[in-house]
Amino acid sequence: MLLVCLLALPAPLRAAGPAVIKFATLAPEGSTWMKVLRDLNDELIARTAGRVKFKIYPGGVQGDETDVVKKIRVGQLQAGGFTGVGLGLIAPETRILDAPWLFRDDAEVDFIHERFDRDLEADIDRAGYVLLGWTELGWVYVFSKTPVDSPADMKDAKMWVWEGDPIAQDAYRAIGVTPRPLSIVDVMSGLETGMIGGVYGPPMAVTALQWFRRLKYIYDMPIADSAGAVLMSKAAFEAIPREDDRATLRELCAKKLRRLTELSRKENEKALAALQGQGLVLSAKPSAADLKLYERLGRRARGELAGRLYSEQLLERVEAALAARRSGKPGRKSGKAAKG
Repeated sequence: MLLVCLLALPAPLRAAGPAVIKFATLAPEGSTWMKVLRDLNDELIARTAGRVKFKIYPGGVQGDETDVVKKIRVGQLQAGGFTGVGLGLIAPETRILDAPWLFRDDAEVDFIHERFDRDLEADIDRAGYVLLGWTELGWVYVFSKTPVDSPADMKDAKMWVWEGDPIAQDAYRAIGVTPRPLSIVDVMSGLETGMIGGVYGPPMAVTALQWFRRLKYIYDMPIADSAGAVLMSKAAFEAIPREDDRATLRELCAKKLRRLTELSRKENEKALAALQGQGLVLSAKPSAADLKLYERLGRRARGELAGRLYSEQLLERVEAALAARRSGKPGRKSGKAAKG
């Protein structure tokens, strides 16, 4: 009976000593993401006198985000750093942040976070997780072995899609592309064997994962802004004995992850320039006709995802908020999403 009771406890409480939060991420060691996470962990240990700390598993050693979600659910891990793919498995409404061709710039991304974070955090809470902080991976570009100068060029590029990513699937479907699904950990081998000839991702990620070494061209039309977040099992969070330690964990994560977003934005710009310095060719800016086409494709793709990921009501509210802002009349903050 004692063994049964011990096994029923969240992992951080099974043994005497500090609460150890087993945390997995796809971010490779040495990347900006990992540097910020290491700094976060050092400060967390100092601020809690060693009572709470992370044990970090970088570089996908715990598997793809699908694997990480499964391991959190069974208690093998307690937290993870997720892209939109992992977030969508936990709280599908959050994928509105990755919706194709929705945002035009960083200011619009920040505006929607300000208006709708409360709604999205509520979805995360209902799923049994605690949001420790939002972050951002950056604007998602198409990288390829053959030139891509228009939507039509992607049809023959053997484009990769992250297995289990409905956002990218529908974005490709909107432009008539049939992508090739692979786990993110299999992308490099897919590029090496010729199974795929094109990928998508923020410049910093494509650099950190070394995919750029097998690619030649960059299409200068971002598909979306890639959202991310650090989530922790609510059961594991509440199992941390001291309330002040839980508060410190949330405070530090929010602060460090805001800093990570700031760094990611700056370093993605540098990475895009550095990739061109490595010999990758950036396409010309899309024509006015192509931009209008992407607006139509975006509306169609986002509409097809409504009801499957995020709700139609949320999509309408987000698009209406952006339209009002673009017209110079942002109006009142939206419903329960309003802050302050």
